[in-house]
Amino acid sequence: MPDASRLERRLLRAVSRAIEDFGLVEDGDRILVAVSGGKDSLGMLHLLQRLQERAPVRFALTAVNLDQGQPGFPAELLRQHLERVGVPHLMLKKDTYSIVKRLVPEGETTCPVCSRLRRGILYNAAVELGCNKIALGHHRDDLIETLLLSALYSGALKSMPPKLRSDDGRNLVIRPLCYAAEEDLAAFAEAMGFPVIPCDLCGSQPNLRRKRVKRLLAELSAENRAVKGNLLHALGRVVPTHLLDRGLLSRLGTAHGGDPWIEAGEGDCPEEAGEAPVGGSLAEALPPPRDG
Repeated sequence: MPDASRLERRLLRAVSRAIEDFGLVEDGDRILVAVSGGKDSLGMLHLLQRLQERAPVRFALTAVNLDQGQPGFPAELLRQHLERVGVPHLMLKKDTYSIVKRLVPEGETTCPVCSRLRRGILYNAAVELGCNKIALGHHRDDLIETLLLSALYSGALKSMPPKLRSDDGRNLVIRPLCYAAEEDLAAFAEAMGFPVIPCDLCGSQPNLRRKRVKRLLAELSAENRAVKGNLLHALGRVVPTHLLDRGLLSRLGTAHGGDPWIEAGEGDCPEEAGEAPVGGSLAEALPPPRDG
């Protein structure tokens, strides 16, 4: 059985560094925590509750679950968990499942339509609840997979930002787990006995591009355990003058310095897999987590 205390300390460090680096949580915030019932969102809720107990700022949490009408979704199991951990919560039910099944042809990826419908409902719920931020459970692996997906299949260098203002300006989305490793969250969920609810819509699709990228990263990480950490580190060490964005280059001027083609060697970044970039003081300000 994984050591829950050790995993909690590691994850708390990752979350607190992300909060400090990107200003994700501020005094007086009212945060809607989107809890799907998966390992990531359940872990995020737990970690935010622990930070709430000891952080140098005061903030409120409201857990919100959206039952999308998937057959057999155990909403009551999740409700019992939220009551047990003592967090204010709201259980919503909107039948987006039938909409997705109607709009998406058999065999096509359901994720874009499903996530767009879900996000709109959560945005409205945040406004109605008076929450100024929405916390989503995307972790380090989601960010680096999105980076590769975007580059390979969309021809753009981008990923999931740790903080994002919605197009209509009403909501601010934050991702406190952006430095947290998926394997740590999975082990933590197991150690804590969270009632993890798998997604039977997108999670059951066998040929998703994201799954193919995940397998690729797993293969590369088996050869070099620093691969995932290096990709995360790369997202924070962008060298704009060494890219091909002409609009960006026109503002920055001509690139200068050494040529990476000549200078770069294999494995020249010392980042270890799973390590969050160092930064901020919130992690150091927090008392050591209690055991258990």
